[in-house]
Amino acid sequence: MDEIREQKELETFRNLLNNKQYTVLRGKAADMNDSDLAAIMEKMADEDMLKMFRLFPKELAADVFSQLEQDSQQYIITSLSEKEAGSIIDNLFADDATDLLEEMPANIVKKILSNAKPETRKDINHLLQYPDDSAGSIMTTEFMDLKENMTVAEAFDRIRTKGIDSETVNVLYVLNPKRLLLGTVALRSLIMHGQDEIIGDFMHEDVISCQTSTDQEQVAKIFQKYDFTALPVVDKENRMVGIITVDDVMDIMEKEATEDIDKMGGIIPSDKPYFKTSVFETWKKRIPWLMLLMISATFTGKIITSFEGALNRFVILTAYIPMLMDTGGNSGSQASTEVVRSLSLGQIRFEDFLKVIWKEMRVGLLCGATLASVNFLKCIFIDHVSVTIASIICITIICCVFLAKLAASSLTLLVSKINLDPAVVASPMLTTVIDAISLTIYFTVAVAMLGL
Repeated sequence: MDEIREQKELETFRNLLNNKQYTVLRGKAADMNDSDLAAIMEKMADEDMLKMFRLFPKELAADVFSQLEQDSQQYIITSLSEKEAGSIIDNLFADDATDLLEEMPANIVKKILSNAKPETRKDINHLLQYPDDSAGSIMTTEFMDLKENMTVAEAFDRIRTKGIDSETVNVLYVLNPKRLLLGTVALRSLIMHGQDEIIGDFMHEDVISCQTSTDQEQVAKIFQKYDFTALPVVDKENRMVGIITVDDVMDIMEKEATEDIDKMGGIIPSDKPYFKTSVFETWKKRIPWLMLLMISATFTGKIITSFEGALNRFVILTAYIPMLMDTGGNSGSQASTEVVRSLSLGQIRFEDFLKVIWKEMRVGLLCGATLASVNFLKCIFIDHVSVTIASIICITIICCVFLAKLAASSLTLLVSKINLDPAVVASPMLTTVIDAISLTIYFTVAVAMLGL
């Protein structure tokens, strides 16, 4: 829905609420897409959002609820009675309910679950036991399973009976009595076979699955590689316990990308949207890195101070310090960003260390030589400095760009090897280190060539 239409719909719902035309409001809401309806409710005042939510029938309420932002979900669930909240939880898919309850205080979770159905409590408690960011924590236990000795007709009867409670019926999973995963059947394949054919005769036996302990980033890579819409999750004994659907993976990819961007910008990651993060919370996210970078930058000042004599005799050298520091920092950021992204996509591994370093060394020399050539002409014909000063600046550029790309790529790979997030290395901390290297090279070359 475009912004203009969304604004019109928002005003319409506000008017219906204010005029107490609740029957008309329910009918209009029932005809809308769940995501569009949730987006409109997000722009309402909390009281209006809650009032409108209470007017929805159970199924619509659950569908819209799963599309709301986490803060809005928590506000609604804590504003409802325990019985109403339990009813909402019952109508959510287990993975969505688990995501919500994980972020809520334990006493509220206990009250909500006490009013939910026993099977709902069992599914949620089952999911809550898995480590954060594992496949088990993001899977849903609502999937459609079949037996290998079923006929196609029996399979359709089961789908009609149980399918409404499953997250998807596009892929059906064939299990034996011990719930071991034997194979899969696509719904379109089922439609193409005769009513009396046996499932086990045409099921797909080469099944790709993941374990409950598999990291969610690895799960996302499996989806990307095989273009899945759903992935079965098994335990250590190969018993099927749930599925992960493509919508969950899209959320994972967005979350992981946001975390990497935050870390590369020197910000502590947060799950909250920008406007729902208070000024104080934003301050807490940003100040640790700013403090660390400010302290580390004092080393840069010490380097400049130690070469104060050279700067006093050749003041012109001072004018090129910002340019050299920025060039070195930008070169390092380019290399680390590309390596981090390639690591995330599985395009490179630590075993490719020498290949990556060799490539970045050559790129560094080419980039450095190009920048130095252009800068030499600028120094001579625009800045009108001596050939010696121009040469000092250009030699420094080549060395800085070369070493920045070498350091950034190698550090990023080394950090990934010890199971730390390489995005942290690609943060401003790397730029600060490269600034210090750039200044050291600059003054070392100047002292040598000017005989200071």
